[in-house]
Amino acid sequence: MKRSRLAFWIFFAPVFLWLFLLIVLPHLELLTMSFMGENDYGDTVWTLNNYMNFFNEPVYWYTFVRTAMFAILTTFITFLLAMPVSFYIAKLARTKVQGALMIMLLLPFWVSELVRIYGWMILLRESGVLNYFMLQLGIIDKPIEMLYNDASMIMGLVYTSMLFMIVPLVSVMESLDDSLIEAAHDLGAGSFAIWRTIILPHCKPGITSGSIVVFMLALGNYLTPNLMGGKNSLWFTEQIYNQFIASFNWNQGAAFGFLLLLLSSLIIWVGLKLTGQKLGEVAS
Repeated sequence: MKRSRLAFWIFFAPVFLWLFLLIVLPHLELLTMSFMGENDYGDTVWTLNNYMNFFNEPVYWYTFVRTAMFAILTTFITFLLAMPVSFYIAKLARTKVQGALMIMLLLPFWVSELVRIYGWMILLRESGVLNYFMLQLGIIDKPIEMLYNDASMIMGLVYTSMLFMIVPLVSVMESLDDSLIEAAHDLGAGSFAIWRTIILPHCKPGITSGSIVVFMLALGNYLTPNLMGGKNSLWFTEQIYNQFIASFNWNQGAAFGFLLLLLSSLIIWVGLKLTGQKLGEVAS
């Protein structure tokens, strides 16, 4: 008994240290900073001003809500695109083809997000590849600006997070008994009824876990909204960056960071309640 307990602490001590030193301790310090400020004499005091600034400034509110809405939209679009792809990989493709398809999905992630987004910018910019071919084919008379708008920003977010939706979906679809689909088909059920009554309920844990990951990635993304959305992207992580780096107001930036954490936790909690699932079930 003592040996097993000693082995447990030996193996998990690095994990606990990593969590405490790199996750818990910095966040406790940031939480403390978010409640700190200076009075009229320049002395550091406890205050709620950093949070009150958020509620008193409309641009912060607007950016906050806009970021949440676009992150939810990105998650929904990613889910819609990932479902048929996952079904094909898990149920229709041959075993050898399955491996090749998964490698093709992983290939873009062998390079950094920055390189992948610059690849899209080369394709979509006014002097880019798409405009060149459309001009050569006579489809357009002059180059079209396809970057720096909400549509290109969401497309970039969907692209960068697609893998994190497909992998859990493929995993749960592989455990679905094919005979259930065959029986439903033999009894006259249409494709829509099969998806609604068999496939989607079975995939609910994978859908939830994939949605949580994609939503968190979209909400906390900084590069894609800035590079593909341009100056009008108005992403809340940009507000946090400006407070930390541009304004050197770490107290305000820490408050914004915790507000974003509260927002993401609240939306995930609402999503779990709506689907009737628990976080432990999804994680397992």
